[in-house]
Amino acid sequence: MPKAAQNPQADPDLHRLTTQAPLLRQRLLDWWQAHGRRSIEQKPWMFTPDGCWPDSGQELCCLGTWVAEVMLQQTQLQVVLPYWQRWMEAFPSLEALAAAEEHDVLLLWQGLGYYSRARRLHQSARLLLEQLSGASADPAAWPQDSASWLALPGIGPSTAGSILSSAFNRPLAILDGNVKRVLARLIASPRPPARELSGLWRLSEQLLDPQRPRDFNQALMDLGATVCTPRNPGCGVCPWQGNCAAYAAGNPADYPVKDAPRELPYQVIGVGVVLNAAGQVLIDQRLNEGLLGGLWEFPGGKQEPGEAITDTIQRELTEELAITVEVGPELITLEHAYSHKRLRFVVHLCSWRSGEPQPLACQQVRWVEPAQLSEFPFPAANSRIIAALLEHLQAEGRATAA
Repeated sequence: MPKAAQNPQADPDLHRLTTQAPLLRQRLLDWWQAHGRRSIEQKPWMFTPDGCWPDSGQELCCLGTWVAEVMLQQTQLQVVLPYWQRWMEAFPSLEALAAAEEHDVLLLWQGLGYYSRARRLHQSARLLLEQLSGASADPAAWPQDSASWLALPGIGPSTAGSILSSAFNRPLAILDGNVKRVLARLIASPRPPARELSGLWRLSEQLLDPQRPRDFNQALMDLGATVCTPRNPGCGVCPWQGNCAAYAAGNPADYPVKDAPRELPYQVIGVGVVLNAAGQVLIDQRLNEGLLGGLWEFPGGKQEPGEAITDTIQRELTEELAITVEVGPELITLEHAYSHKRLRFVVHLCSWRSGEPQPLACQQVRWVEPAQLSEFPFPAANSRIIAALLEHLQAEGRATAA
């Protein structure tokens, strides 16, 4: 984790806010006591087994905290909550998670996105289980230093700080998306947060309440999530309004400063929903590398310039699965945007003609009954394809039950 500034006077904003830190801490914590997200329904992992918010000397179940913090890396709290609850019911212990099949882990994660987080949680559970040597039920046995957490897959400085401050009240700063926005506005940073990380880390460390780091970090995240929001920030109820440089400048919504938006690449993907004579549908499992690694999908690939989409589907299925198909009518077309590209899926029903499907560009392929598709973890875009397929089969009067 970045070191705290050794010479705050070298940075006027940092020096000013370091001087004001005791007052800022108290104002934030007073606001949080009255308005923060402190109910067990909102953050169940932050409560003791008897349903109380922990005092400074109490430790929490690190498993629940760790899972929640990883889920919250890219996702809002209200979306995470039902996923966290289902996850903890399925994997109530480190042993249960470590022993789980990756298929089941990904199926529980389905719809939450950024699936590498699920695979890394699974991988980390096995590493932690080995380190804890059977003592995972004892909160004190879990690692309580940053280095141990940073050594695990998918854990960066902010996630490590969140886990350790939340579970063990360790005085470690955080810098998630909400906190970056709050601090960038507090100093009216002239640069985007991605190019001001060291300064924002120093500021987060200087402001951290060393006596109540758990409460302070929760308060800071809550402030960003509920008041200092990306659009229409509620400056009128903000405990830091009088200290905020962006508010003083009269344009808090203009911060954080953003880089000029870049145009996302656009691709057309031809997808084949391949049915055999028995009415089974062909699916394949992606390689573990990449954004959607380990998930199942309907086969297909990128359309080449000047290529008809039906030719794309035939070519991709031959190249990737060594099969030939007859491309039939269009089933559905849908658009889906990722953080780095936009995709248009053109999906056609196909009839299998020859060739035993081979996993030439994937982990494995399977013929499954249409009703079994819900048993496999698919990327979000595929849910609409599955729904369209089942609707088509029902309209044709074909059975979809296994």
